[in-house]
Amino acid sequence: MRLTPLALLDAAALATVRRRAGLRPARAARRPERALEDPRPALPAAAARRLAMLLADRSGGAGGGRRGGSPDLMELLPQWLAAANAHRYAAPPQALPALLDAARGRTDLRPAALAFAGPRALWLARLNQDWRFALRAAPGGGAALPGPDDTEGVRRLWREGLFAERVALLGALRARTPAAARDLLTSTWPTERAEDRLMFLDSLRAGLSAGDEPFLEQALGDRSRNVRATAAELLSGLPASALAGRMAVRAAACVALDRTGNSAVIVVEAPHECDSGMERDGVVATPPTGRGERSWWLGQLVEAAPLGTWPERLGGRTPREIAALPVADGWQGELHAAWCRAAVRQGDAEWARALLGVPSAPEAGGPGAVSLAERAKLLAALEPVERASWVAGFIATHGLSEAFQLLGVCAVPWSAPLGRAVVDALNIARDAGSYPWSFSGVMGLAERCLDPAEATRLEGLLAVPDEREDAAPGAGGYWAEAFQRLVTTLRLRAAMAAELRPEEHRSAAGAPSVRPPDAVRLTDAVQPPDAVQPPDAAG
Repeated sequence: MRLTPLALLDAAALATVRRRAGLRPARAARRPERALEDPRPALPAAAARRLAMLLADRSGGAGGGRRGGSPDLMELLPQWLAAANAHRYAAPPQALPALLDAARGRTDLRPAALAFAGPRALWLARLNQDWRFALRAAPGGGAALPGPDDTEGVRRLWREGLFAERVALLGALRARTPAAARDLLTSTWPTERAEDRLMFLDSLRAGLSAGDEPFLEQALGDRSRNVRATAAELLSGLPASALAGRMAVRAAACVALDRTGNSAVIVVEAPHECDSGMERDGVVATPPTGRGERSWWLGQLVEAAPLGTWPERLGGRTPREIAALPVADGWQGELHAAWCRAAVRQGDAEWARALLGVPSAPEAGGPGAVSLAERAKLLAALEPVERASWVAGFIATHGLSEAFQLLGVCAVPWSAPLGRAVVDALNIARDAGSYPWSFSGVMGLAERCLDPAEATRLEGLLAVPDEREDAAPGAGGYWAEAFQRLVTTLRLRAAMAAELRPEEHRSAAGAPSVRPPDAVRLTDAVQPPDAVQPPDAAG
């Protein structure tokens, strides 16, 4: 029997309904457990709108080309997250998907983003494969670690937990009771994998003390070279340890004071061999390509020796006086570089000052021709105020062309003297007709690190300057654009900080003193937070 097209469709529909009606209903899927409650206070409404704006712009700065006068909002997100975490706010639930997407795309955002996102983000991450990184980044996937008094729970998690959970447990114990963490690690040390032993050993940096020495001495005999090297490094950070004493004897045998001439000179006799004892104490026998064996061994010995060795060995001199002594036979660079590494490892501010020298010394200067990279590391041994003062003096003498890595170790926001030094140096570079794009890195740092209070002082730099004949073409317009972006960004940061303050503090401070009319105008010209609606909730 031939069916008309309409009858054929009717028959197909009937067959479909009959087939579906004959199906047995499947068992209902188990409903997911509710997300844990986040006990932290909610964000102020204006700050929540600002967050939505920052997250919406996260792909806006991906392209190249000239940025114009608009701030790079995605570069402000890390600072916003740090401030929100400092206030201990909870993330708005509707912002979590965008926040997780942002953290997925930028690994540097993850610690702050996940701390802000809280337990609800981990709940979401279990439902979306794209966000699984959050479970890996948060040891235990949000599971609470046993309390310090839950001895059985600690032992059970240490025996049965995933590697990330065990690392988190060891770190938490180390922060509360360092000896208990060390005992826990000792209990399973022989059965751990080499790569795991290395990670666990690294956790002992927190709260390192003389009580750790017996365990670390034992680790010097480990079958893994990396474990042995880490144990030796930790022991060298304990000036009274036996290893530090052995290294002091070896290093002192290589470095002496020669008084036979008209003035004292340091003389160096590098080791002629790397014996088994040196290797056990962490000295790597084979040098990198291009390095001589003897200088390689010498550097490791001096780096690991306590810095207190040298005043007694070199005539009772202070670190500054030692650093000023000449070194015979071209060994000065090697010796001073090893002292730099020792000062950084041991956190010795007096030696750091001595090796840094005065900021007006040549860029690769210092008492021992310390390189700029070494100076940046030495600065980390100083207190933030002293560090900023030294860098400000360096910039005042040398300008900004060599200062980028030095600025990177300074505390944020920059102190007033450092901020003024940076702005003055930028102004000098502009007036000199310098090639403007060579300062884009420093300008980007200034946007994130300069104190927002500097915005008012920068207003005089917004006009397009008269271009010199020898200036780069279009340089004046670029400088004006860059300073406009800097001022706009600083005012935007001031507005962000004001929005994150708890309500009682904002009321006491008064809105005009926190967010002046100019700041509102410039900020809103970028994108008014009130105009940005939070994304829809997801989970």
